[in-house]
Amino acid sequence: MNTFVVLMWLTAIGIVALFVALALFLRAINRELEQIGGPATRFFRPVNYLSKIRLGVRAIEVHTGHIGPQVTKLNTGLSAVRDGLFVIDSGLAHAIAHVQRQERP
Repeated sequence: MNTFVVLMWLTAIGIVALFVALALFLRAINRELEQIGGPATRFFRPVNYLSKIRLGVRAIEVHTGHIGPQVTKLNTGLSAVRDGLFVIDSGLAHAIAHVQRQERP
């Protein structure tokens, strides 16, 4: 037998072994995911745990979607309050400095 023919057969056997191992591992992963997900009903309403989690996360996303614009408005208002408090703080600092400079009787 020629060396190239032997190498070709070894390569073919290696490729087949690779695909068999890939199929076995994918089957094992699928089995584990089905155990995590709960019973799967493919044509009726979803009852597995992963689909319930997905629907719950989607509901949270929909219900909290209006928070973003409100937070932006709130940040704008709070920035104005902060600036006003800085003005009050500097005014109080000047008042305290003037009171301390006054002569005591």
